[in-house]
Amino acid sequence: MNVKHKGTAVVTGASTGIGEQYAERLAERGYDLILVARNRTKLAEVASRISDRTGRSVEIAAADIATPEGLLRIEQMIKQDASITLLVNNAGIGAATPLLQSNVDEMTHMIALNVTALTRLTYAAVPGFVEREEGTVINIASAVALAPDILNGVYAGTKSFVVSLTQSLHHELHDKNIRVQAVLPGVTETPFWDTARLPISNLPKEMVMSVTDLVNAALVALDKGEIITIPSLPDLTDWDAFERAREALRPNLSLTKPATRLQA
Repeated sequence: MNVKHKGTAVVTGASTGIGEQYAERLAERGYDLILVARNRTKLAEVASRISDRTGRSVEIAAADIATPEGLLRIEQMIKQDASITLLVNNAGIGAATPLLQSNVDEMTHMIALNVTALTRLTYAAVPGFVEREEGTVINIASAVALAPDILNGVYAGTKSFVVSLTQSLHHELHDKNIRVQAVLPGVTETPFWDTARLPISNLPKEMVMSVTDLVNAALVALDKGEIITIPSLPDLTDWDAFERAREALRPNLSLTKPATRLQA
């Protein structure tokens, strides 16, 4: 089947799991690929398999974007490549341990990858998208962005940041032919859980979604124009009600006097 060429997609964290699956699906949709991750060997294996199967051009960029030097290299690559039309900010790490049992250096490293790298790569891509009048940014967040009492608080905080950034980007860019989407997976069958020291075998099977189902659903939602996608949410009106409740707070978020209930 002849698929129209759609430019180049950059996918971070592309050597396994969600990132690898996005690479597969986007190549099928007509994108050439630039795959970013730390492990050059795994990246090369993924790139070779996808290229052989789809005939798309697949380049690899081995870099640790949690480090300043690795991140700078990928930023510069994105800024200089006018063929890039889509960025998938997927690279990230998680944790399940409570604050008092967490190592603060590990939490800082998490922020560097989940927040700083995602932000800087977005800044690297979006000005070019605006100049060329097309582009898409997909940010992989997490359902814990809406349930910060689950898992680790720093992890939930980083994913809440991703959701807020995505909503703000949509507000700024929706009239410039730039699409943005935040995907909020629940429990997904990826190596994430081993890294977070909470083996997926310890979780109820009815909570676990396959990575294939997750990415396929997220891409359907992108096609439908969803800004925030919760792949397992049965009824979108539940999210709409959540958003209406948030909007109802807006008129009272900044007033000249404290609320009566708080006056001495």
